[in-house]
Amino acid sequence: MSAYAGNALSVISMIFAAGIFTGILSGTKMVDAMAGILIHHIPASLGPHWALITALISAPCTFFMSNDAFYFGVVPLIAKTAASYGIDPAIIGRASLLGLPIHLFSPLVPSTYLLVGMVGAELGDLQRSFLKWACGSAAVMIVVAVAVGIIIV
Repeated sequence: MSAYAGNALSVISMIFAAGIFTGILSGTKMVDAMAGILIHHIPASLGPHWALITALISAPCTFFMSNDAFYFGVVPLIAKTAASYGIDPAIIGRASLLGLPIHLFSPLVPSTYLLVGMVGAELGDLQRSFLKWACGSAAVMIVVAVAVGIIIV
């Protein structure tokens, strides 16, 4: 256990920091201000489609930015903006999860490095081999979510 305690403590610290970050954004009304700016810059015709837009951007956003930055910084902003168009924040939350198959191949995911190290492979080889399958999985998940009404278009 002592070999992995340092890694576990850093993850726990990051979770607490993300919670503090979310509290500061919500408590100071910064999310409200940023949502107001988004509402004014997004065409009204795209407003009812925020769930689908969130599902589509979740894959590249979580690949290129950390989980905390996307789920604690971007998703609350999108949810607040979507609420002004009558979209339930829970729908935005569900839509934001549909990019997770692609997120797992991000160089920002520590567990992927652990997996790659344990099997003796290279991260680039893993990405080249499986990223296309992850993109396909995410696309199928989005289509099914729209078809069964999990996210509303």
